[in-house]
Amino acid sequence: MIPLPIILLAAGQSRRMGGKDKLLQAVDRMPLLRRSLETALQAGPTIVALPPKPHPRYDVIKGLDAQMVEIPDAVEGMNASLRGAMRHVPPEATAVMVLLADLPDITPGDLKAVIDTVQHHPDNLVWRGATANGKPGHPVVFHRSLFDDLARLTGDEGAQAVVRAHADRVCLVPLPDQNALLDLDTPEDWDAWHQKRNA
Repeated sequence: MIPLPIILLAAGQSRRMGGKDKLLQAVDRMPLLRRSLETALQAGPTIVALPPKPHPRYDVIKGLDAQMVEIPDAVEGMNASLRGAMRHVPPEATAVMVLLADLPDITPGDLKAVIDTVQHHPDNLVWRGATANGKPGHPVVFHRSLFDDLARLTGDEGAQAVVRAHADRVCLVPLPDQNALLDLDTPEDWDAWHQKRNA
């Protein structure tokens, strides 16, 4: 079976971090972006969407065996990253996983659980991680029949329009706790997360 490619979205601007880059904040004694990429690489070949060079995000993932894709129009929002990364998905791929880079609790086991569900429930078009109590989150896997729709998206909504259009063919995969949903967008989010983790 062909490994399922993973798109790691890491070209955002951290607008709510007061001048700091959230993807460079430390998680497990390494920048969050490097941790997220190492996590993705344990589940499959990974394409990383990154801001235009020069940018410090390139430095923190140096040496990792991933395909780096520069997104020249990253300021447009998340869908510029999706469009740019989709151009690098292998033509033989039967599906693609889309993963946000700012999920500090996601694990390789979480990603593999979603991939396993794709294999065991092949009649769906979208498979997505959910919280332990069933709230939809990330990662999200899209069947190859939706690739053209992903490649045409614009703006900053992400692929929610594609998911909504196929709501009857979405399979939720419960992951532990809030792993599928917890992202850290502000300094206050980071402080609260560190306090909870160190409690």
